Formats: sequence, C-alpha cells, structure tokens
Amino acid sequence: MRRRDFIKVVAGSAVSWPLAAHAQQPMPVVGFVDGGSLDASAARAAAFRKGLSETGYVEGQNVTVEYHWLEGKFDRLPELLADLIHRQVAVIAAAGPLAALAAKSATTTIPIVFLVGDDPVQLGLVASLNRPGGNITGVTSLNRELGRKRLEVLHELLPSATVLAVLVKSDNPNSAEYQSNEVLAEANSFGLQLHVLRASHEEDFDTVFAEVGEIRAGGLVISPDPLFFDHSEQLAALASRQAVPTISPYREFAVAGGLMSYGGSVTDQFRIVGVYTARILKGEKPGELPVQQATKVEFCINLKAAKALGLNVPNTLIGRADEVIE
Repeated sequence: MRRRDFIKVVAGSAVSWPLAAHAQQPMPVVGFVDGGSLDASAARAAAFRKGLSETGYVEGQNVTVEYHWLEGKFDRLPELLADLIHRQVAVIAAAGPLAALAAKSATTTIPIVFLVGDDPVQLGLVASLNRPGGNITGVTSLNRELGRKRLEVLHELLPSATVLAVLVKSDNPNSAEYQSNEVLAEANSFGLQLHVLRASHEEDFDTVFAEVGEIRAGGLVISPDPLFFDHSEQLAALASRQAVPTISPYREFAVAGGLMSYGGSVTDQFRIVGVYTARILKGEKPGELPVQQATKVEFCINLKAAKALGLNVPNTLIGRADEVIE
C-alpha cells in the first residue's frame, strides 16, 4: 500500500470511529407516570410528545418514552418507580400529587418533572417555586383556583337555583377540603346553599347523582381530580340521564355531552411538562428551573345538552365561551 493511500485509510478510520460510537449510543429513556388510563389520557401523551418535539426531541428518533398508566392503582407506584430507577432512566415525568411525591421519595438523583393541581410547596415537593432545588421541578394547573369561577358560571346559567352541590374526591382530603371551602365561600357570597358530595371510585357516581336528586340541588359542580377526568364520559351520561345541569373542569366532559366545562387546559399542561423534560435532557438542572403555572383556560358550552335540559343559555355566557358545541 502506498503511503498516500495508507494516510487516507487511517484518516477515514479516525473520523468514522467516533461517528460510529456516537451512533451506537442508546437514546435517553423518559419514564412517564400517570394515574389515569390510556384510553382516557391519549391526548395527554400526545401533548407531552408535542412539548418534547418543540424543544428538539422526537419520540423514536432521539428519545424513548415509556408510558405507565396506573388506572387509579397507586399501590403499584413503589414497584414501578423502583424499576425505573434501577434502569436509570434519564427523567421521570410524574402526573398527579401521589405520583410526584412517590417519585421524590424514591430518588434524589434522577430528575423529576411533576404536574400537580395543588401548591407544590405545601405538598412538600419543592422548597420554593422560583428555585425548587434538588432533582425536581414541574408544572401547576389553575384548576383549584378556578373552583369559584365554575360555581359563578353555573349560578349565572341557573339564577333561580338556591341549592347547588359540589363533587369532590373523598380520599384526597387536602384537595377535597380546599375545593369545598373555596366553593362554599363563593356560594355564601351568592346566598346559595351548597352541599358537598364525595366519591372515591367510579362506582360511587350513581349514588352521587341520586343524592343530588334527594337534596333537590339545581346543579352540580365537579371538582378537578384524575378520577373525574378519566370518567368524563360516564359523568356526562349520568348528568344527562338524571337531568342535572353540571359543570366540570374538563373539556372532555362537555365534548362527551355534558353541559359545560371551565378549567385549565390539560393538554397545555402536559405540553409544558414535555418542554421541561426536554430541557433537562439537554442538560439543564431541574432544581434551577422555576415551577411553571399553566395559565391557559378553556370554557366550553354544549348547547345540545342545554336544549335537552330545557335551558336557555344567555348570550353573555356564549360570548365568553372558547368553544360552543351546537
């Protein structure tokens, strides 16, 4: 082999070796943990992927996402998180306070991005919103703060109703107490009598709507909780069958035939979680990323449902709605 050809071969090998080594590096793996079910939460996963892609990561090309849907079986969390930690995933995205708290207890090294509706400082997830510290940061939703607004909107539609009810998740005492107290304060300002109804599982829904009839409530306000999100269709069907004017935090409820929804955009919240996950994959430290509050709000009115209930929706409400289903 001539000297010139030998140099070309060596030079070509020197370039190809690091390229080949880079190509063989495995893609980072993100563990995505959600308390809901796949069928009800497909839009959440799509929004999460959108956030990743906005920041340069495309699932299947330069990142792998492992989705874990707990379907309300939170007792699976310790085993699931132990497996993710054992395999040293790059980031854990945890939706809901139970998943977020379990992830924080399980690891102090793997970055965590949470999504919660409660105050993350009060929950003990972060030291402060501006500088979370440690290996964790995340996103908070507006749904809790909008509890009063949901009651106000329902009261505007039902001005003659003097008795209303609010549905809370009974086995989430902190959230249930906050929701009921916030909405009770608003009810008092309107001179309304408000009954707090509680559900722990979907099997409780029939009983809840029976109670609405027993107390002769003119309408029902559903509080934010993954249980109520996952069963938006079932709740919309019950509200229609029992002829109960109902407002939910989730657009999915109105789309499924429920009367109204008013709440933070769930898809926007998960998109931001995806953005933060990608930023951490790029090397930013979670403890230095301030907790973000998702501020996008969606107000949806289903005029078909209103007509079936014999309700005339005032133009003042229709004009404020982001979406009207006719």
